[in-house]
Amino acid sequence: MRELSQLIDVEEPAWPELRQALGAGPVAVEVLPADSDLGRASLLQLQVTARSYLGAVVLHCGGLLVDGGWLRVFGSPVEGAAHGVPGLARVNQFPGAFDSDWRADTGLVVGQDVLGGVFAVNGGAPASAGRPGAPGEMVYFAADSLRWEALGVGHSAWMAWLVSGALDEFYADLRWPGWQEEVRPLNSDQGLSLFPPLWSAEARQDLSATSRRAVPMTELLSVARDSCRQFDGVDPGFLGAV
Repeated sequence: MRELSQLIDVEEPAWPELRQALGAGPVAVEVLPADSDLGRASLLQLQVTARSYLGAVVLHCGGLLVDGGWLRVFGSPVEGAAHGVPGLARVNQFPGAFDSDWRADTGLVVGQDVLGGVFAVNGGAPASAGRPGAPGEMVYFAADSLRWEALGVGHSAWMAWLVSGALDEFYADLRWPGWQEEVRPLNSDQGLSLFPPLWSAEARQDLSATSRRAVPMTELLSVARDSCRQFDGVDPGFLGAV
């Protein structure tokens, strides 16, 4: 186990570089204020250093609202803040005090989109959770296919990708005219439930014709997990505790 000072006091910390990248890209990113105590406790539990983008986000950032809030990246938010984005520690059910035996074995959930898509860093035992990709690789649970997909990059490259403008292409088939107006008023613990469901043939044929309503993310993720079990007989595993 590394002490907190070993994780924080590093050469070339990543936050200045990441902060610049977040402001320089073509995608709007709101950087939320951080709770320094929570950030330090989360960094210690993760045992990653401030030289990594993951460590930088956890230590210096309360979370990120990307592309008008379409995507939320979890950090260490101030409790009771108006934005309401849950913290990485809460989403991944960190122990209340440092526990050297605790591991995010199947994966660490680092972001979610408003449709119930989940971005995670693969854990040390991805095969046991039926997930593709290698340990440490970014994977995505797609709400339209109800399956995990390997993204072929690590966390730092994924962060750079988020602000590169690639989200438009990634979500090209999952956005409809005027989506920004529907996403903007959402609380950060809400997502959009579609009917017919996103994974249905009807939704694929005409996404803009679906009816959409704001629901708690917990409901959205629970429905997705239940649908996986019902249709494929496969549990997608942990999607985040929000």
